[in-house]
Amino acid sequence: MLKEFREFAIRGNVVDLAVAVIIGGAFGKIVSSLVDNIIMPLVGLLIGGVDFKTLAITVGGAKIEYGLFIQNIVDFIIVAFVIFLIVRAINSTKKPAPAAAPTTKECPHCFTTIPLKATRCPNCTSQL
Repeated sequence: MLKEFREFAIRGNVVDLAVAVIIGGAFGKIVSSLVDNIIMPLVGLLIGGVDFKTLAITVGGAKIEYGLFIQNIVDFIIVAFVIFLIVRAINSTKKPAPAAAPTTKECPHCFTTIPLKATRCPNCTSQL
């Protein structure tokens, strides 16, 4: 069982996934820092000196911190956009799949679609 687990864990896809998760976690921290320390203070300054970390309302005894929610939305949008750019770049390097060979042809007399190996059109009965 230990040998089987080792073979599973050392497979290329599992190791690649582990590396991606670690890099993704680090990237998430960088994006959060960018949003918290650079983007949101500038946005707050542009809209009248608002500090998004302090934006909150109290309903009953519950404090709803909608400013932090706005920051998290900005975090998500940045991460999603960067992932979109990465996936788009990876997909642009892939070669398109070759076109499949045609399996049908058109009858030159009645323009009906017929199998490629047909010798007589089933619609107009013309010899092909």
